[in-house]
Amino acid sequence: MRGRSQVLACIAGQAAMVLLAAASAAHAAPAPATSSAGRDCPQAHAPYSSKTVLMDLLINPATHRVLDQDLPDLLIGQPEVVTQATPPSFSAIFEVGTIAKFKNSPLSEAMIAKLDVDLSAVPVDDEAVLARCARYDEGPSGLPAVVPRPSVLIFSKVNGYRDVAALDAGTAALRRIGAAEGWHLVFTENGAAMNAVDLGHYDVVVWNNVSGDVLTVTQRAALRRYIEHGGGFAAFHGSGGDSRYEWDWYADTLIGARFIGHPRSPHFQAATILVDDQHEWVTRGLPPQWTLTEEWYSFAASPRLTGAHVLARLDESTYDPTNGEVDLHMGDHPIAWTKCVGSGRSFYTAIGHRPENYGDPNVQLLLERGIAWAAGRGPTACHNGKEMRRY
Repeated sequence: MRGRSQVLACIAGQAAMVLLAAASAAHAAPAPATSSAGRDCPQAHAPYSSKTVLMDLLINPATHRVLDQDLPDLLIGQPEVVTQATPPSFSAIFEVGTIAKFKNSPLSEAMIAKLDVDLSAVPVDDEAVLARCARYDEGPSGLPAVVPRPSVLIFSKVNGYRDVAALDAGTAALRRIGAAEGWHLVFTENGAAMNAVDLGHYDVVVWNNVSGDVLTVTQRAALRRYIEHGGGFAAFHGSGGDSRYEWDWYADTLIGARFIGHPRSPHFQAATILVDDQHEWVTRGLPPQWTLTEEWYSFAASPRLTGAHVLARLDESTYDPTNGEVDLHMGDHPIAWTKCVGSGRSFYTAIGHRPENYGDPNVQLLLERGIAWAAGRGPTACHNGKEMRRY
């Protein structure tokens, strides 16, 4: 424990030259001609349809009128956290079909077809573009120009579901881990922090229960370039738990699995966690298995299929992975893994909804080791998407 920060600092120094060189080159490059202030969000000019995120339909009076006309009962009885047109809100991660399913009133093909025709007739003018992009951050990041190493950037912007208790518990756990390891922590909710120069100052970027689409096109490119060129990424729970993603690379490559749901009755269940690889550096010190009560995520497919190194999985025989009539069994059910993305390192765990779990010694060790591996601390490194032993 006592020597880890010194080793990490040494490794960080070697990686920093590559990252800072890439950052300087990107910083010197001219901005894309297609990018302009307030108009750089990913869906800025996308035509309206039934697949448009609900928030974008609610903030435009013309599309809101179409909703009221074509689906007059859709929003009746829905809580404000769903119908609110400003973030954070579930409306930033739901589409109309999602709301209809929650009401047990799925839309017919004819209803969807009419809605698509009527919505597509609404122009995406400049006022609409600016309104759509208003929930994204641009301008100065506000981050320090000089950052002591080893350094961790903790990002917690939320446009979708803001789980305050989990966010606060995650922050407290990261502060404890950072103090024990001698890491310099910087916290931000500003998406503008995802730029080449700022990212080049950090060994790893941690996404603490981020929900909703939060980065502009330019910020996405900067984060992807940082990771693929040797940077580190770590995330937990809500950062991989949205029912909809606007950024395929984030969900399919960086996280490596798409969330499909969790049990609701009961919501929180005790289940047995099995350590998948007891010889892995990240899991060293964890028991072969332990029981934890949590909101257990299921994914469309195992992240093993996207090249992930699974650290821990659930024993599905120890809890009920269903949601009403929806079967959430996965068979192979990972809940923590690492992944090489280019020359960068990614760590994710689905644990983290219940605040008390951040104080569980096994969870805290998993987070500590997973983040340290993503920061370049472990005995393995990544090159061209492959994990290789460093020493």
